[in-house]
Amino acid sequence: MNVFDPSHFAVPKTVNDYQLEDQVGYKLRLASQRHLEIFSRHLPDMTPTQFSILVRLREVGEVSQNQLGRLVAMDAATTKGVISRLIDRGLVQSRQDGADLRRLQISLSLEGQTKVQAAIDQARVITTETTENLTKRELARLLTLLDKL
Repeated sequence: MNVFDPSHFAVPKTVNDYQLEDQVGYKLRLASQRHLEIFSRHLPDMTPTQFSILVRLREVGEVSQNQLGRLVAMDAATTKGVISRLIDRGLVQSRQDGADLRRLQISLSLEGQTKVQAAIDQARVITTETTENLTKRELARLLTLLDKL
């Protein structure tokens, strides 16, 4: 039984009924669940939010904690918690900004630099597996449509 296949739980449709399986939010949640299952199978020691932080740090280098949160579209509390866990694991490091002691500057540690490259290699596999039922054209269209949302 595929828990992600709503047709398995056939619900009779009537003309005026609200059908859950026809709703964009429901379909997005199912797709997200499938992707997260694939992600956790390939990167069991990392969450998608941790991955986002590590990849963005690899792209931009040292950056303030607040700016990093904005760059990965996370609120300040979530960003702080994720960074704290990554510091505990030795993957990122923080230092006080010399110009503003209230500001923390975040960067990848040496171990984090190694770990993020291996994670990116796995992320390519994750993306391929997540989108294996789509043609290249369908995938490009899906990404365009998701950007519009």
